[in-house]
Amino acid sequence: MVKRDAFGTPLSPSATKVMLLGSGELGKEVIIALQRLGVETIAVDRYPNAPGHQVAHRAHVINMADGDALFKLVEQEQPHIIVPEIEAIATDKLIEIERAEMARVIPTARAAQLTMNREGIRCLAADTFGLPTSSYFFADNMDQLRTGIEAHIGYPCIVKPVMSSSGKGQSKINKAEDVETAWHTAASGSRIDQGRVIAESFIQFDYEITLLTVRAINARGEVETFFCEPIGHIQVNGDYVESWQPQPMSSRALQHAQNIAKTITEDLGGLGIFGVELFVKDDQVWFSEVSPRPHDTGMVTLCSQVQNEFELHVRAILGLPVDTTLHMPGASAVVYGQLEARGIAYTGVNEALQVPQSALRLFGKPESYEHRRMGVALANGRDSAQARERAKLVASRIKPVSN
Repeated sequence: MVKRDAFGTPLSPSATKVMLLGSGELGKEVIIALQRLGVETIAVDRYPNAPGHQVAHRAHVINMADGDALFKLVEQEQPHIIVPEIEAIATDKLIEIERAEMARVIPTARAAQLTMNREGIRCLAADTFGLPTSSYFFADNMDQLRTGIEAHIGYPCIVKPVMSSSGKGQSKINKAEDVETAWHTAASGSRIDQGRVIAESFIQFDYEITLLTVRAINARGEVETFFCEPIGHIQVNGDYVESWQPQPMSSRALQHAQNIAKTITEDLGGLGIFGVELFVKDDQVWFSEVSPRPHDTGMVTLCSQVQNEFELHVRAILGLPVDTTLHMPGASAVVYGQLEARGIAYTGVNEALQVPQSALRLFGKPESYEHRRMGVALANGRDSAQARERAKLVASRIKPVSN
């Protein structure tokens, strides 16, 4: 573990070096938070000029699912800490790197391996701990998928790739005629096409939340679990489109949610922030997924919390104190590319930021396409409802244009 009283100077022998595996918009904010504490940062992604590349001390482009290429880069850079930010990583190499004590993997190499694949984490939650989840099964081909739905869970149901991020490849199907389309959607949305999907029964929930759960060192020098206020969010075709904090919920439901989150994150171990996704109906709570890293729906914390999710992640992995206090109600709304082009520009920024208590993050992604997330609008309000109205208004005024 990095000593809390020994923070060096970047680009010098005393530097603490952190390597980000995945350097999109979430990784970019983690890098910014690291640099504010004088940490030397190395951004790695599969394409050049990724958002994190633009702010890191050094940048590399590799296929992170190529174990040999990943191992070689770690040998070259010799980071103290490796922070996985996406799923498509050769996690077997991360385990090898961790065992050889070449670097500390956040939160652990085992956690990265389990959570990158929905099969591993769902079986851990349901079979090992008996946590409440939707009914589910895995299928290796279209016929298995169709037969399994009819035999086990029925329609409607949700089909997802076993490995993807931000809801990519996910679809809700209502009848047998939808199975083929869902199978191909899952294959196209997977980070690595493994020819395997998970099908889940559809839960008639009231709302879904992300419960940001932080494992950090407390004042006694012990690992403690801290919780942020629940984040409500809306997804369309599996993609987050807006989020808000706090999401009102009963004290009993919140306690159930915290118990589920603590159970799963304590087993995964290590330090850092976890995005635990849950379905809620009245006082009932079901586990859905967990990401051992900042969550896209958690971008609302850039305006709603005393320490946002990126600062919390960085403080936790460096062994520093954390504060999960809500500052004031806030909301986020996605800004989409809306067109297919490279090096796009944005109009309407001035008008957008005239909305009271608003802010904007444009990610700087080098290539746009219609439904790609290119930015996020942020806003505060007297309550979550007003904050949501403002954030959506900010997003609506941003107009991407081709250069």
